[in-house]
Formats: sequence, C-alpha cells, structure tokens
Amino acid sequence: MSNPNPVSGSPDKEPATEAQEARSEARATPVAPPGDTERAAPATATKQPAAPESRPSLGRLFLDNLWAANTVTVTVLAVLLAMLVGAVLIIVSDPEVLATYGYITARPADALNASWTVVSEAYANLFKGAIFDPDASGFTAALGPISETLTYTAPLVFTGLSVALAFRGGLFNIGAQGQATIGVILAAVVGFALPLPPGVHLLVALIAGAAGGALWGFIPGILKARTGAHEVITTIMLNYVAVYFLSWIIVQNGVQNPNRSDAISKPVESSAQLPRLLGDNLRVHAGILVAVLITWFIAWLLNRSTLGFELRAVGENPDAARTAGISVTKTYVLVMAIAGLLAGLGGSNMVLGSTANALTPLVIAQIGFDGILVALLGRLKPWGVLLAALLFGALQAGGNRMQSYSGISLELVTVLQALIVIFVAAPALVKAIFQLRAARAARLQTSLAKGW
Repeated sequence: MSNPNPVSGSPDKEPATEAQEARSEARATPVAPPGDTERAAPATATKQPAAPESRPSLGRLFLDNLWAANTVTVTVLAVLLAMLVGAVLIIVSDPEVLATYGYITARPADALNASWTVVSEAYANLFKGAIFDPDASGFTAALGPISETLTYTAPLVFTGLSVALAFRGGLFNIGAQGQATIGVILAAVVGFALPLPPGVHLLVALIAGAAGGALWGFIPGILKARTGAHEVITTIMLNYVAVYFLSWIIVQNGVQNPNRSDAISKPVESSAQLPRLLGDNLRVHAGILVAVLITWFIAWLLNRSTLGFELRAVGENPDAARTAGISVTKTYVLVMAIAGLLAGLGGSNMVLGSTANALTPLVIAQIGFDGILVALLGRLKPWGVLLAALLFGALQAGGNRMQSYSGISLELVTVLQALIVIFVAAPALVKAIFQLRAARAARLQTSLAKGW
C-alpha cells in the first residue's frame, strides 16, 4: 500500500500541484513592510556581480617577492649572516680591541669605535682584494683584484660541477680531489714531456687531464654499478691513492726537475699553457672562459638531453627509473666518469694556467673538497655553481689582501665560507631569523636527499 503523503526527497514522490508550489514560493518570499517597495524584490532576484579586486602594483609585487623565502633572498641573507658572525670573530681575535671591552661600562665608545675600525678595515681590504681597489693607479693595479678572483674561480667551477652532477644522478662524489689530482699529473706530464706545436700541445694536455679524471671517476662508478660498493668509501680511498701517487711520481727520473733537489717536477712548456686574457702581468687566463662554456654544456646536458633526463630520473628514484626501462648501471658509470672528467679539467687548470707551472705535493690545494662546498652553495644547479665558485674565488682573493693589510688570519676566510654554506643549507633558520614569508618555503628544500 502506497503512502498518500510521500516524504519530500523520496524517489517515489508524486509531482507537486501548482497550488502547492505557489504556497511554497509565498512562504519563501519575504514580505516587505508597507511603503518600502525598493526592498520588496523577490529572493530569487539575480545578485549584482562583485566589483573586480584591484591588482597590486608592480612595486608591491617586487617588495613581496624580495622578502619572500626564495633562493636568491636566502642566499644573500646567508652571506650577510656569515659576515656578521665573521665580524664577531674578527673582534674576538684582536687582543687590542678585546681589551677595550674590559672597561666598556665606563667608556663604551672606545669598544664600539675600535670594533668598527677593525671590522670595517678587514672587510674593506676583502673588497679591495677581490673586486676593485679605488686607490689603485694604472690598468694593472685596477684590474688586479678581479683578475685574482677569476683565477681562483676557474678550477672551482669544474670541481663544483663535478660534485653537483654526481649529486643530481644520486651519487655523492667525495673523490673530486683525487680526480683533480690525477688530472693535474697527466696534464703536467704531457705539458713538459711531449714536444708539440702551440695550440695542439694545450689541447692534448687538457684532453689528458680530462681523461685522467674520467678514469679516476669511472672506477668508483663501475664498482657502485657492479658490486654495490658505496661511492663515498671508494672515492675517499681513491683520494689517498692519488695523493700518494703524486708524491711518488714527482721524484722519479724524467719527471723531477734535474736542477732542483726538492720535490718539484719539470716546468710545463709555454706551448701547453692557457693564454692569459689581460696580459702577462695579470694572472687571469682562458680557463675561466672554458669554465663558462662547460657550465653551459652541463646545463644543457641536464635539462635538454636524453642522458640528462635519465640521470635526473635515476637520481630521483632508481627503482622507478629501472621500471621505466632506464639502465641504472649504465647511468651510474656515465655520471661518475663525466664527474671525474670535470674534476680532471679543474686539476689541469692548476698547472696549465697561471697558478703553477710544475707539479708539487700541494699543487692541487683543496679544490676538490672546496668543490663540495661550491656545489652545495650553488644548490646543485650549473649556473648556481658558477656563481658560488665566483663568490669563493672572491673570498680567496680578498682574504689574501685581508691577511696582508689587516693582519687577519686567512683561516677566518675559510670560516666565512663554512658559515655561508651552513646558513644556505639551513633555509628554515634564515627564514626564522629574518621572518621571511613562508609562501615559497617549499621551494627552498635542498636536493641533497636525492643523492641518498
């Protein structure tokens, strides 16, 4: 038996009569007070569209983006924080300035003036040694600071790219130091042992250095691919092998300089040296141009090529890449070989450029380990690595003048470098200190986890 009064919303509800619909509309329509005809419009009347919101001005957008937690803002603020902490260390390391704080309550101006003097003088000399000296007279003296900065920058670009490329492929290349060492050995040996015409001699020496680094990177790559040996362990061990091999080969007959009794090799022939860009009195050489060209190539390789896509896919998720048909084994080997090639070019710059013209036990300095810091500061992106290497080169060049003119220890420059990397690697700390907007905080996550 059917219900004569079906419940509203029931699927078996009978159609409502016209009278029922009219009564329902009457109940839903509000009754206007007498004489108020304007407010008697039915509830079903169409609402007027809201006025469009005004767009913020271009200046407002610029200020909002400037104070947003983006990569550029965090990097600049990280440098400022590092310089502030460095200023404190400069004050603490100066006994005369520190003595004025013993009576700061009696004469606070003495402590403040002494602190400002020592810090401003130190950072002024840092700028004059890295960028430009306003008191310099002459072409050579004016361009000397930037020449030194670019000279220190060139090898760091190669080792930074070496570490960054391996990171993007899911590998932690600690062996850039050893790869650069093998590269500098082969480049120097070719540079003084092979009698070749200019131009060809330089090209062969660069190829030899790159091949040596590629070989030293191929070894941990094939071990990782075939046996699963962790690249951190193998590259660290190969660093020791390369360093001791350098110390051994320098003193061998045919390599050691016959006119010297200490551990130094024969000098590289001038035909195998990178040409200087600003004359013989300034050290900047064509290696910086090669570094820019290689940076462009690595950026293209990562973002435009099939190999770059496979490399990034393996770095993101090796299992998913393998399921998609990408050879993870081949990718690991290629990544480490190319990374070693880049580090080998960085080592070649140390002996074929103007830094040195012969092998010594310390010819390679620490460019391989500094390359790790450069890669992290550049956020593993090719052009970011180039800018980070430029910053480190400026700190190195300016630190030399700061030590000579201000008496500040050169190790303090190393502390500044480490502080910059610490603050850049901890964007949440910088954002909390400066109260940056959190709208873009997700873009600040580093890519370090991709390598593990």
